[in-house]
Amino acid sequence: MTTTAHNINTLAAFCGRRDVKTLTREALKEQFGFEQADVMVLFGGSILCGGDVLARAMEEGVAAHYIISGGAGHTTEALREQARKVCPEIWKENPEAESEAEIFAAYLQCTTRWVPDALERESTNCGNNITNVLALLKERGISANRMIIAQDATMQQRMDAVLRKFAPDTVIVNYATYQAVVEEVDGRLRFTRDIPGMWEMDRYLSLLMGEIPRLTNDREGYGPKGKNYLAAVAIPREVRKAFDALKAENPGRIRKANPQFASRA
Repeated sequence: MTTTAHNINTLAAFCGRRDVKTLTREALKEQFGFEQADVMVLFGGSILCGGDVLARAMEEGVAAHYIISGGAGHTTEALREQARKVCPEIWKENPEAESEAEIFAAYLQCTTRWVPDALERESTNCGNNITNVLALLKERGISANRMIIAQDATMQQRMDAVLRKFAPDTVIVNYATYQAVVEEVDGRLRFTRDIPGMWEMDRYLSLLMGEIPRLTNDREGYGPKGKNYLAAVAIPREVRKAFDALKAENPGRIRKANPQFASRA
C-alpha cells in the first residue's frame, strides 16, 4: 500500500503541473520575467477550490483579464454538488447557473467580491476549452501572449499540451488548482490534508490513471501520433513505471472517454 501511495503521488506530481510555487506577481517576475500575464483562465473541470485559487489570483493582480471556461462535461455534476453544499443560496439567486463557468462565477459571487471578465459556457472537454477561449479572446480583441491556466490537478498537464498545440507562441504559466498527497494509514489510502471539494479516492485514482494513456504519444493517445488533439508530451520513465504498477493493481480503474462530451467537429 505504501508503494501504491508513492505511485499515485508520482502521477499526481506529473499531471498537476505548477510552474510557480505561488501565484503572485513576485513569483511570476522571478520565474518568467514579468509580473502580470495578459489573461488567466480557470477551467471548469477543476474541483471547487479552483474558485478560491482564482479569487486569490485576482486579489494579487496576476493577470489583466480573468476568464472562466466550462460548459457541461464529466466533472460538472460533482462541481454542482460541492457548490450547493458550500453555498446553497447559489441556486436561489442564480437559477440558471448550469454550466461550470456559471457555477464558478456564482461561487465567487457567494464567497468573494470578485467577478470574472468573461465566461465561456459551451466547452465540454479540454480541447474545446482551449479553442473556445482562444476564439473568445480574439472576438474581444484581448491579447493573450502570456497566459496563466488553472485546471484540476489531474488534467493540468493535458491542458498545457492542448494550448501548446493551438497557440504555440503563447508563454504558458501552469498552476494546477491543488496539490494532493496520498499516504497509507492502517492499510488504507487517505489524503494528507483536506482540500475543498476533493474527489473521493477511487475517482481521483481513476482520473489520474486516465491521463497517462491520453498523454502518451502513440496511436491510441491524444498526441500527434494518435488523435492529434494536443502537442507531444514527454512522459518521464518514473511516471510510466508508476502508471504500469497502478494499472497492474487496478486494471479496470482507467477512466474512459465519454462520447457524450466529445467535440462536434
